[in-house]
Amino acid sequence: MHKRRRQGVLLVQIRDGMSHMVLTIGPAHTLRQAARMMSARRIGAAVVIDPEHAGVGILTERDILDSVAAGEDPDAELAAQHRTEDLTFASPDWSLEQAAAAMVQGGFRHLVVLDGHEVTGLLSMRDIVRCWSSQPAAPEPMTT
Repeated sequence: MHKRRRQGVLLVQIRDGMSHMVLTIGPAHTLRQAARMMSARRIGAAVVIDPEHAGVGILTERDILDSVAAGEDPDAELAAQHRTEDLTFASPDWSLEQAAAAMVQGGFRHLVVLDGHEVTGLLSMRDIVRCWSSQPAAPEPMTT
């Protein structure tokens, strides 16, 4: 793990907590197809790559849930119609604290991780919690 210390606090980088195996789908995948792939992998988001459109998008379980709740047909609705394109991207060397702050500020639960212009991972709130929960608790300050 790439860990640094700042004022006695252990800092874990995104590269140590992110999922390196990223599900990528195309814009023409239906929501049902996307849901099946996400469910099979037990993940909450897929990166949407459109060769005819610059940049990447993300389709989350919330996007699929919102569509189904609105009465839309998951066999007719496409990832392109429900993906989020205005993303906050993270760098693999960000700390988990930076990632969590970006997620809270932006109101989202997944970060696409870019190294240069290449998608190298995906970080979820669950990944952050998993990393933090595996760390030993900080000792309580002594009082006299």
